[in-house]
Amino acid sequence: MYEKIWNRDFILLTLSNFFMCITYYALISALPVYLVNELHAGKSQVGLVLAAYTIASVLIRPFSGFALDKFGRRTILLLALIFYTSLFAGYLIAFSIVALIFLRFAQGLTWGVTTISGSTIAVDIIPTAKRGEGIGYFSLSTTMGMSVGPIVGAFIIHHGGYSELFLSALFISLMSLIFAYSIRLPRKLTTRKEIDFSVGNLFHRKSILPSINLLVIMTTYGGLLSFIALFGREIGIENTSLFFLIFAAGIGISRLTAGKTFDRKGPLGILTFCLLLMIFGFPLLALVRNAAGFYLSGLIIGFGIGVIFPTFQTIVNNLADDRNRGAANSTLYTALDLGMGLGMIVSGLIAQYISIQAVFLLSSLVCIAGLAFFRMKVIGPYNRNYKNS
Repeated sequence: MYEKIWNRDFILLTLSNFFMCITYYALISALPVYLVNELHAGKSQVGLVLAAYTIASVLIRPFSGFALDKFGRRTILLLALIFYTSLFAGYLIAFSIVALIFLRFAQGLTWGVTTISGSTIAVDIIPTAKRGEGIGYFSLSTTMGMSVGPIVGAFIIHHGGYSELFLSALFISLMSLIFAYSIRLPRKLTTRKEIDFSVGNLFHRKSILPSINLLVIMTTYGGLLSFIALFGREIGIENTSLFFLIFAAGIGISRLTAGKTFDRKGPLGILTFCLLLMIFGFPLLALVRNAAGFYLSGLIIGFGIGVIFPTFQTIVNNLADDRNRGAANSTLYTALDLGMGLGMIVSGLIAQYISIQAVFLLSSLVCIAGLAFFRMKVIGPYNRNYKNS
């Protein structure tokens, strides 16, 4: 069906994902400071506002995966992007913590559908033999959005304000919608399928253990996103947007190389190495309280975490077929969002009652647990199931 990775639809989909991610990371990097400075929120309230988005994604993921498998990929993606884009107007009138929680929850529902739709379509249009490499490239568009988004957000706030940021996010996400609308998928990916609604069709059984593993690891990412800006200010670093740029550079470097390594040698070596980097990087961030430690840890953690999600995504898609690929991706994304949401809430409580430094030290211990779980519970069943699939 598709003989090369960089086909027309893959390029359009990657551009759509890139612009959508710019809006997400522009807001998530600016919201903690906005909440504290403009709405006088406490640290635990910051965690709740950010987590509302992720909790909504968790709730919608299983149903969006089923919808993708039953009703076709393109229709679901476009509907979700339309609602995602329109909800940015709500930030202009949400002037309380409660209003922002409801708004973030509503937009989180749309984010949950758009991201799984894009990722599922990406896997559909990547040649099977190059799946690890292709997923790495597609994930790189998220990384680029992660690096550009905070810089764009900081620039707009500096030269305009938060209202200008919210309006800009609306127009940037509209560009994402235009690119998505231009995609023309094969008929087999857009037609309805006769799949009955049941709990069994919402989740993919073989994806459960890898997804649990991802959940554990990504709690650390939720805490990092929530409090890296406030931690930077706590230790006297004002330009925290540079952390996101360096962090994204680390992710980008790893994703350019890790996918090919996966396709040749499998996930064991590359995932073990990158988790060891995270185990070292979080204490570096927490204990070396100066600019050198702050930015160097961003590069190390970024390189490590950049491999985590694409690797697990390739694992679950290697274990799924076309009929249940939506369910496989929804299982994985549900775990991703649940892990990040739990990480945001728990890190908010730890930061409130202990310190932000403690959040990052505990993140290293969580990565140790994630590595142990992967080597003891995930890699063996994956190797057996993949050989038999």
